[in-house]
Amino acid sequence: MNLVERLQSVFVAAAALTGLAVGLLTPVGEFGEYVVIPVLLVMLVMIFVQMDATQVSEVRRAKSLVVASLVLNYLFTPAVAWALGAGLLGDQPDLRIGLLLLLVTPCTDWYLVFTAVAKGHTGIAAALLPVNLVLQLLLLPVYVLLLGGEAAMIDPGTLAEAVLLMLLTPLMAAFLIRWITRRTKGTQWQQETLNPAAGRLVVPLLCLAVFAMFAWQAHTVAEHGTELVLLLPALAGFFIILPLVATVVSKLMGLPGAQRVTLTMVTTARNSPIALGIAVAAFPDRPLIAVALVVGPLIELPVLAVLAQIVRHKGPGLQGSADRWIEG
Repeated sequence: MNLVERLQSVFVAAAALTGLAVGLLTPVGEFGEYVVIPVLLVMLVMIFVQMDATQVSEVRRAKSLVVASLVLNYLFTPAVAWALGAGLLGDQPDLRIGLLLLLVTPCTDWYLVFTAVAKGHTGIAAALLPVNLVLQLLLLPVYVLLLGGEAAMIDPGTLAEAVLLMLLTPLMAAFLIRWITRRTKGTQWQQETLNPAAGRLVVPLLCLAVFAMFAWQAHTVAEHGTELVLLLPALAGFFIILPLVATVVSKLMGLPGAQRVTLTMVTTARNSPIALGIAVAAFPDRPLIAVALVVGPLIELPVLAVLAQIVRHKGPGLQGSADRWIEG
């Protein structure tokens, strides 16, 4: 993991603070409204363009891990998210929806980096990426409408449009880019040039989106700053419960060390960029939901860095076919 990856949370925090200052001190923040969604869409294209659907075949090599991952991510985690929101944020509906959007979306990018750092099986981790992406696309509206309660009073069609805009549009654009470059440049060029270039753009684009969001909603943040602090106990609870449960489950199932690491990372890391995009598109009149989501990576990235050292596999890592993706 290079220096830029280690400093991701610092960059995101700096972007948030800078955007907040700009929004409070100048009128420039008003233009952030027109920047956030386009930048997020480009960022998601850069994330998706690095995916290789052929890696899905790797899931056959670890059926037990895959089943455990799906159960933990799509049954256990939504239940935990609902319980934490209801128990700790019952009187803060927008924060509760923001927490729900964050926690029910498994990560589709940087968890691969931390899996590699901890010497997990990155081939299987990468194979789970497109699986998680498709399931998010299908289940996110269901989670919001079923678990959000009255706080998620939104027309299902509006939510579906937001999901289609923020997931399907960049996914199809990424597929088109991969298809064109494979035909014109070849697979090796994709792996050695396209993937690394796209990967290097993700963090700057995320920072730009966060800057624009905070500049645009600076007064909202200033008015609700103390409320955002209420998110911290819920996030801390999640990032304690999930690694512990994943570790216990992997030991009970007798998974090899590298697969234990993979299960822990794939069930702990969350997909804040996609959740942020959905929140901005689906809840344009409730900015606190999107602002709450930015708190996620500020807590998550340092937690994942520490967790990678705690669960680090002592034996040789099993990298599988994802080595080039990780190195990129």
